[in-house]
Amino acid sequence: MGQAMSEAQRDYFIAGTRFEAPPLAPGLYVVATPIGNLRDITLRALETLAGAELVLCEDTRTSAKLLDHYGIKGRRQALHEHNERDKAEDIAARVAAGAAIALISDAGTPLLSDPGFPLIRALAEQTLPVFPIPGASALLSALVVAGLPTDAFTFHGFLPPKAGARTNALEKLKDSRETLVFYESPRRLAACLAGMRDVLGNRQAAVSLELTKRFERTFRGSLADLAGQFSEESTKGEAVIIVAGAAEPSAPSAEDWQTALSEAMAGQPLRAAVDEIATRFGLKRKEVYDAALALKNAQ
Repeated sequence: MGQAMSEAQRDYFIAGTRFEAPPLAPGLYVVATPIGNLRDITLRALETLAGAELVLCEDTRTSAKLLDHYGIKGRRQALHEHNERDKAEDIAARVAAGAAIALISDAGTPLLSDPGFPLIRALAEQTLPVFPIPGASALLSALVVAGLPTDAFTFHGFLPPKAGARTNALEKLKDSRETLVFYESPRRLAACLAGMRDVLGNRQAAVSLELTKRFERTFRGSLADLAGQFSEESTKGEAVIIVAGAAEPSAPSAEDWQTALSEAMAGQPLRAAVDEIATRFGLKRKEVYDAALALKNAQ
């Protein structure tokens, strides 16, 4: 009877048509799920969720909407930031014993500003199998429509909610030339954008809301314009903020740094003056040293 029940649960439905999930190898399956539109799920994700003997959910009530929509009836268990450290060893032991377990978050790819890291680390330390099942990701979806460079970017999740801590975090990023990606709650969006403008300068940015949903919107403009816009209107759902990286510093003019070099040489040994100017202007030491010799010989 138990075997029959287990087999009966290893299926899923698409538009009323039943599909049987293939058996899974033992391991933990990190499964990406839709970020809004339930159709944004892969066939492999459905097979994995239907075939797993246990689905770990950030919130079982939220995940029920997706699982029930596709007729997936397997066992579900909550795994969230408040219990994941306590449960990690038990789940690792089950995987070591041959279980196939799936991990999902409320939306998108697990571990990206979502629970799961302590569990993955526990499995990795025991060299137990972990399999990614790729799919939807809010940060990548927002990045590719932002109209900002995508060749190099860094993801920073949620900034600290308090203004002082947020400013300190942004100060560490203001010289980064990569495109910056953040998540933010709707009630802190305007304040966050204003803080970014104050610390990072009035860079170009984009804000994406309700991604993949009916009222999906992406707003582009300067940080000042976006901060002003969202200070006057309320939003729903988490926002993804994309901010241009720091601009490349302009090269100093030869006249400026050579004048500074001449002044530096007047008060200290040549090598010390060369080191000072090369550091101050971001120049190659050999270039400055050659100029210093030329100035010395011309005297």
